[in-house]
Amino acid sequence: MCADELGPVIPRTFPPAPGWSPDGHRIKADLDYSRGPEKTWVYGGLRIADGHEVTMTARSRNSAFYQRFLQLLEDTNPTGDIYVVTDNLSSHNSLSTRTWLEGHPRIRHVFIPVGACWLNLQEGWWRIFRKAALAGRSYSGPDEIAQATRIATAQLNARARPWIWGRPAPPIRQTIGVRAVSFP
Repeated sequence: MCADELGPVIPRTFPPAPGWSPDGHRIKADLDYSRGPEKTWVYGGLRIADGHEVTMTARSRNSAFYQRFLQLLEDTNPTGDIYVVTDNLSSHNSLSTRTWLEGHPRIRHVFIPVGACWLNLQEGWWRIFRKAALAGRSYSGPDEIAQATRIATAQLNARARPWIWGRPAPPIRQTIGVRAVSFP
C-alpha cells in the first residue's frame, strides 16, 4: 500500500458570487473570505493491486493519528503482510510508531528516498481526490471535510482499477497495404 498525508485542508467560507451584469460581464467582488480555526489532515492508503483507497481525517499530523491510520489499514486488509510505501516523515519513524509496529508484525514500512515522492502512487491518487472532493468547494468545518472525504473515497473506489508505476507503452501502429517499391 502507498500511504501519505494530504493537508492541511483548511475550512473556508466564501461570500456568494454577485453574478453577471446585463451586458454579460462578471461583476467584480471583493476577495474576502474567512478561514476556520481548525485544520484537517487527510490520511490515505492506496492498495495498488486493485486501486482501492482507505482514507481517514484527523486534527493534526502526528504519531498518534498515524498509528490510528495504520490500524485502519490493518483492519481493512485482514490477511497477509502489509507493506506501506511512505516518506520519511518524523511521525512515520518516531519511537512511538516503531514501538507500535513491534506489536503489529504484519505491517512493514518501505521508505522512499528523499526527493522521490513520485515513487509513491498515493500522490497521483491525491490529484484525483482533490478534483472530486475539494476543488471549487467551500467547507465550514472539519465535519464537512470528513464527509466530503468519505463520499469522494466511496465514489472513487466504485470505479477503482489497479495502479502501475510508469507510463503505459504507446500503442503499436499497424501499417496496412504498404508494399515495397523498387525504382529502375
